[in-house]
Amino acid sequence: MDEAQFVELVWPGGQCGEETEPMQLPAEAVAVTALIEVVRISALPAERGVPYPGRVVAHWTGREAADALTLIGTLPDSGQYRCGFSPGWSIRAYEDSLDLALFEAAFCFTCHEVRMHGPAVPPALNTQFFDADSPSARTLLNLFRTAAPGPAG
Repeated sequence: MDEAQFVELVWPGGQCGEETEPMQLPAEAVAVTALIEVVRISALPAERGVPYPGRVVAHWTGREAADALTLIGTLPDSGQYRCGFSPGWSIRAYEDSLDLALFEAAFCFTCHEVRMHGPAVPPALNTQFFDADSPSARTLLNLFRTAAPGPAG
């Protein structure tokens, strides 16, 4: 996706609508991310801090990874909704060594919650809320669905 498409998808007409606090990602990890795995989550993990089980449906590198992280960084803040946290998608960010994920972020588009974990995630960023109805969230969900054609979710 080129920059003009990104701006148009996130901010129709090139304008940002509401003034809200955007999603916070671990900045140092974002700066060194070389690869993002997109995961279609199949269940909740047995305990917090371990990877979400599921199938890796895409690998994003270079500009695609940078654009995805920029998009996630634009997700506006939201209040908490109650659904029991049932995320359908996660991303895992890796640096060049590809050893251990710097962070994983699991997205629940029903309760508007993101849970992050990994060695690069400070406690203040572990749980955040985003407006799942915002243009940037709809764009992110579309990117996830495009990465894994099949049943919507």
